[in-house]
Amino acid sequence: MSDASIRPRHPRPHSLPLVAPLRLGRPSDTWFKPALSVVAASAVPQLTLLVLGRLDLVIYTMAGSLCALYGHGLPYARRAGTLAGVVLAMTAGLGAALVTASLTHSTAVLVAVGALLAAVQKAGCDATRIGPPGHVILTFVSSAALFAPQRPGQVPAHLALTLAAGAVAWLVCVGPALIRREGPERRAVARALAAAADRVADPGPRTHRAAAAAVHAAWQCLLASGRPTPVRRSLERLVAHAEAAVTPSDTGPDVEAAADRLRGLAALTRGRGPVPVPPPPGPQGAYGTEHAELYGIEAERAALRDPGRRRAARRALLRSLGPGSPLLPVAVRTLIGCALAGCLCAALGVGRPYWAIVTAASLYQANVTLTWNRTLQRTLGNLLGVLVFAAVLPLSRTAPLALVLCCIFFGFAAEALITRNYWLGSVAVTPMALLVLEFGAPHPAGELIGDRVLDTVLGALAGFLAAALVTNRRAAGRVERALEATAKARTEAERAAGRHPAERARARRALTASLVELREAADTAAGEWWQRALPEQEVLAAEQAGHRTLTATAQRPGPAARAPETRRGTTVPAPSIGAE
Repeated sequence: MSDASIRPRHPRPHSLPLVAPLRLGRPSDTWFKPALSVVAASAVPQLTLLVLGRLDLVIYTMAGSLCALYGHGLPYARRAGTLAGVVLAMTAGLGAALVTASLTHSTAVLVAVGALLAAVQKAGCDATRIGPPGHVILTFVSSAALFAPQRPGQVPAHLALTLAAGAVAWLVCVGPALIRREGPERRAVARALAAAADRVADPGPRTHRAAAAAVHAAWQCLLASGRPTPVRRSLERLVAHAEAAVTPSDTGPDVEAAADRLRGLAALTRGRGPVPVPPPPGPQGAYGTEHAELYGIEAERAALRDPGRRRAARRALLRSLGPGSPLLPVAVRTLIGCALAGCLCAALGVGRPYWAIVTAASLYQANVTLTWNRTLQRTLGNLLGVLVFAAVLPLSRTAPLALVLCCIFFGFAAEALITRNYWLGSVAVTPMALLVLEFGAPHPAGELIGDRVLDTVLGALAGFLAAALVTNRRAAGRVERALEATAKARTEAERAAGRHPAERARARRALTASLVELREAADTAAGEWWQRALPEQEVLAAEQAGHRTLTATAQRPGPAARAPETRRGTTVPAPSIGAE
C-alpha cells in the first residue's frame, strides 16, 4: 500500500447512458460452441417427440436441453461435474414450479413462488460463479412452468423428460473431449497470450489488468483440467511465457516484434495443430519466472487433491451466501423486482405473467449501473423480438416440423448474436420463447404479442425500480476486504521471493488472484448507488504496489531446486524443451 495519506473519495453522481449499452461488440471467439450445442441438444428430443406426436411435452425436454448453454469455458473434467449440477438444479427448480402449479391456481401464490425461485437461482449462480447465461435460463424455465396446467400425477414423468434431455445435453457438451481433449485449455491459453500481446504493444493499467486476468484464468483452467498430459505441460510453458512477458516493466526495444510473436503463438495455440513452442527464456528474470511457474503449478495441483481443500471451498461457498454477503442485496432486488413485476401484470389482466418475472430477473447484474444497461438492452431486444415473432408465426403454423425447425433456428441465432450485444440476442430469444407456447396449443397472435409487450415494459420498469431502491452498501465492504487480502498476499509474495521456486510461484499466483478480485470488487462498487465513500486512491495504490511486487519477485531467480515428481514419476520439463 502507499505511504501517502489517502482519503477516500465520495462516489460521483451516476449518469444513465442511452447509446453506449446498445453498441455492438466483437463476437466471442467461441460463440459457435454454445450455439451448436443447444441445437444438437434440442434437436434430438424435439424430433423424437415430433415422431411420437407429443410436441406438447417440448417445454419439459427444453428445460434439460437448455443446460447445454453452460460450462463451455471449463475444461472437460470440470465441465462434466458442473453440467451435472446444472441439470440437477434445473430439475429441482422445475419440480418446485410444477408441484406448485399442480396445487394452486392463485396468481398471487404463483408469482410469489416464481419471485422466490428467481432470487434463490440468482444467489446460487452468483455464489458459484457459474458464468453465462447464469440464472436467467433457470428462471425462464421455472417461471414458465408455474403457469402451465399441471396435475400432481404428471410431475414425475415430466421431470423424467427433463432429466433425459439433460443427459443428452451433457453428452453433447462433454462428448468433444473424445476428439480434442485439451480444447478448452488451449483456448484459455490463447486468450492469455493474446492479452499479453496487447499489454506488450500498449503498456498501461487497462491492458495490464486484462492480461493479468487472462493469465490467471488460464492457470485456473489448467489446474481444473485434471491429470497433466504432454499437451497440458506444453500449455503450462506457454502461460508461463505469457506471464513473463506481462510482468517485467521493460519489454525491450522491439516491442512490436514481441507482440507479434505472442499473437502468433496465440493463433497456433487456438488452432488444431501441435502446441507451439515458446521462445527460450531471456537471460534476466524471464527464466526465473517461467521456471518457477512450472514448479509451482505442479505443487498447486497436488494441493488441490487435498481433501481439506474441498471442505474449505464448501465453507467459502456458504460464507458467500451468509449474513453480510454482498450477494444478498442483489438477491433481495431480484425477489422484490420479480414479485412487483408479476403482480403489476396480473393486476392489468395478463393471465400468465411469467414473462414479466423473467424480464425483471434478467436485469440484475453486479451493480445498478450495469443493471440499467441490461434494462435498455432487454427492453429493446424484446420489443424487436415480438415483431420478429409476428412475422414468423404464420410460417411456424404451416406444419409441426416447421415449428420445431423455427425453435431450433432461433435457439442457434440467440447464442450466435448475444455475444455481440445482449439486446441482439434477445431479438432471437423472444420469438423462441413465444413459439414454445405453440407446442401446447395455438394462441391468438394479438393476445400473445400484446401480453409480451406489456410484460416487457412493466417487468423492466419494476425490475430497475427495485434495483435502484434496494441499496447494496456491502459492495464497499467487499472492496475493503479485498484491499486487506491484497496487502496480505503482497507481503507473502515478498517473503517467498527467496524461497523454493514452487513456493514463490504459488505466492505470486495468489497475489495475482487477489489483484483480479480487487479490481472486480472496485468496478462493482463504482457502479453502485447510495453507498458510503469508496477508497479509490487506496485501490489504485494497492494495484500499483502489487504490480511492482510481481515484477520484483519475477526478477529474482531464487534457489535452484529439483522439479517435483508427478504421479507417474516423471519431472516437469524445462521451459526450453519443445512441445510434445
